[in-house]
Amino acid sequence: MNVIQIFSLSFDALRERKTRSALTVLMVVVGSALMTALNGLGAGFGAFINDQFSQLAPNVIFISSAQQENSGPFGGGPPPAPKITLNEAVVSRISSLPFVDEVVPSYQAQVTLESRGRSEDTTVFSIDPQKIFVIAPTVEFVEGSTIRQNDPSAIILSDSVANPPGDDTPFAVVGQTLRVKYSFVNADNGKQEENSKSFVVSGIMEPTGNPTIDNAVMFNRISGNALLEKANKYDTLLVVAQSGEHVTIVEGEIRSLYGNDIGITTAAAILKTIQEFTAGFTSFILSIALGALLVGGVGIITTLYTSVMERIREIGTMKAIGAQKGFILALFLSEALIIGVFGATLGLGLGIAGGFVLVAGFAGQDSGSSGLSPVFLPTDLGSVWGLSVGLSILAGSYPAWKASRLPPIVALRRE
Repeated sequence: MNVIQIFSLSFDALRERKTRSALTVLMVVVGSALMTALNGLGAGFGAFINDQFSQLAPNVIFISSAQQENSGPFGGGPPPAPKITLNEAVVSRISSLPFVDEVVPSYQAQVTLESRGRSEDTTVFSIDPQKIFVIAPTVEFVEGSTIRQNDPSAIILSDSVANPPGDDTPFAVVGQTLRVKYSFVNADNGKQEENSKSFVVSGIMEPTGNPTIDNAVMFNRISGNALLEKANKYDTLLVVAQSGEHVTIVEGEIRSLYGNDIGITTAAAILKTIQEFTAGFTSFILSIALGALLVGGVGIITTLYTSVMERIREIGTMKAIGAQKGFILALFLSEALIIGVFGATLGLGLGIAGGFVLVAGFAGQDSGSSGLSPVFLPTDLGSVWGLSVGLSILAGSYPAWKASRLPPIVALRRE
């Protein structure tokens, strides 16, 4: 049995039925291209997330108060009160723990900014301005920015607040005065009230990749305590461990003090959650691409089975002159192999190109995805190629077996 002869005959047979063969190859191309593009996007997104979180301080632990359950049989009643009040006593106690460098308290709330007749709702992160570098060590500021630690009228804006996406003109610039409004319910009379204060923009942060501050504004704790009606009760504590290696130890010490009455979050935990979500979503969309590839396999079965039916007399003639079952089987399997190789190879190229096209489209709509780039790992490309070719051969197995088992006398009698 001459391998070159078999592939030559198979190629000629596919060329004789070029329209049908091209459509079958196209089915394989679509499936393998989808899998390639989605694999690349999934790997690229994972690398993008890892890169963004690598900019966070790995030795920072975020502490918040756990909330009590709502009263009432159906979860009704007033807003839940925190189980632990984060105050100076808690700050002092956590600061005394081993491997803790410092504890940075902060206030947080939703506020409305007003600037030149425009308004924008955002989150305020009231903290000692110098501690910005604890949260985001790589943070940079636009030209002209200054950090005024003890200035209660200074405010720092993130880039997305100062320059809202899609707007041609900035919302605020360095040196500009804007007004901050905060609405709250007065605990004494239950009425809706509003506090407001004017601030001067002392700085604008460049994007950092840290979701905590990239969509927020900052002013110091003196202003936050007064404007936000906090009464020295903190919303979040940033516990700075001596190094990333000590985070687990410090977390355990804090948990031993307060149990589940306190919420603890680390950058590593956030990253793990996002990675698990990304992995699940990638598996889901890859299953869709695999479905498209299986459709291509059905097309191969249809094409080769039809080819067997059309070439019954040809098969009978080959068997009559001495062709063995193995030769006929190999002949039709090689047709499936050729379809698979052509489809998988073209699909890889199309999928790689499609991945970059999709990323370019995302970047054009969302500046936050400008750092996203598809990653095509050789192992992933090899797996997609092998799966595409393997499914093609598997799909061609039954028609090939059918052709090889056809009795010569029956084939020769077929009109």
